[in-house]
Amino acid sequence: MTYPAAVPYRRLLDHANRHNPYPYFAELAGKPIQRLDEHTWIVTGHAEISVLLRDPRLSAQDEVDPRASTGSDGKPVRGPFLMQDPPHHDTLREQTMHQFVPRILGMRPHIETTVARLLDRYVGPGEMDVVEALAYPLPVAVICELLGVPAEEEPVFHSFAARLTRALDPVETLTEQEVADLVETRAEWRKYLLPMISRRQTGPGTDLISGLLTEGGMNTVELTITLGLLLIAGHETTVNLIANGTLALLRNPEVLDRLRADPDLVPSVVEEVLRHDPPVQQTNRRTTADVRVADRIVPAGDKVVLLLPAGNRDPRRFADPDQFWPERPNNTHLAFGGGVHYCLGAALARMEGQAALGALAARLANPRLIADPPPYRPNMLLRGPAELRIAFDDVTKPDTRLPQVAG
Repeated sequence: MTYPAAVPYRRLLDHANRHNPYPYFAELAGKPIQRLDEHTWIVTGHAEISVLLRDPRLSAQDEVDPRASTGSDGKPVRGPFLMQDPPHHDTLREQTMHQFVPRILGMRPHIETTVARLLDRYVGPGEMDVVEALAYPLPVAVICELLGVPAEEEPVFHSFAARLTRALDPVETLTEQEVADLVETRAEWRKYLLPMISRRQTGPGTDLISGLLTEGGMNTVELTITLGLLLIAGHETTVNLIANGTLALLRNPEVLDRLRADPDLVPSVVEEVLRHDPPVQQTNRRTTADVRVADRIVPAGDKVVLLLPAGNRDPRRFADPDQFWPERPNNTHLAFGGGVHYCLGAALARMEGQAALGALAARLANPRLIADPPPYRPNMLLRGPAELRIAFDDVTKPDTRLPQVAG
């Protein structure tokens, strides 16, 4: 049997529609929950997604698929804690948070300095690809700083981030060759990290890897998987936040003008980017018991697809949901998820997004898009432009009025 929701959802998966999936989100949003197939449900309502993200009867446990890593015993290795349930999830997340959060609190000066350094390479009139010039190198530099990785290794991390991210997409969107490539990439990632980990086992430093080893108590397998998660979650999502934010500002020049006149607006701009065009498109769960959602009963064992952008544009929650409006009151978006799986790096992503978009608004004179829409990367789950080419008249000196980031 073919269910009505299956057609627009297939269009969401189609790369040809990656540049603008929102008509299909709107098409699905007529009902807050509906069947995708016999054992899969799709949820688009903001209220329903918010509740389900916090419901312990919905499991985030990663399903075994051909991309799963295997240990020496031939059995699948547990995935990152993002795809685990309590108590294993709670242990690994707590170990990571204890080491990660204190280290990011002092990152603001490094982030601002990095943004300034990246933009200082340009003079006007000229052109740049915002993805290549800023959105990609900034989070790579930040994650390498956190991990204690030399700057010359940043291109290697950049490459691994782009290749590993494909593992998060639904398996039905990948070819057999892409699945094989991902298995090989994961093996290369472990091989690349092992000498780095070994050096810290014998001579720990003050970096995050050392902290997770010596104080966090992670073993080598847990550490390599967690570092892969931090690389993807701490890099690819921020790339898309900066690129999507730049695109939104250039498509809404009146908002760009307001931000340029009032730099204190930048936190609200970033929150509206996260609502209006979030980096993460969906998150999946599986029910461990019968769960009522709106007027439907989802049986135990069924898969539930939570479409975060659809919830972020739910007209029952947000007035004029398609409008890009930073001053929007009570902007409680779903971009960082919720519950025990709320994004660990949310504060860092906000810092990087605010620093990057604030600097672009302050320093670029008359920026404009060269191509709209820009080309998009193949990734469905972490959606963002492959490149974002813009022209500008000048690049001014850094604006010291940029606001301090909250939280």
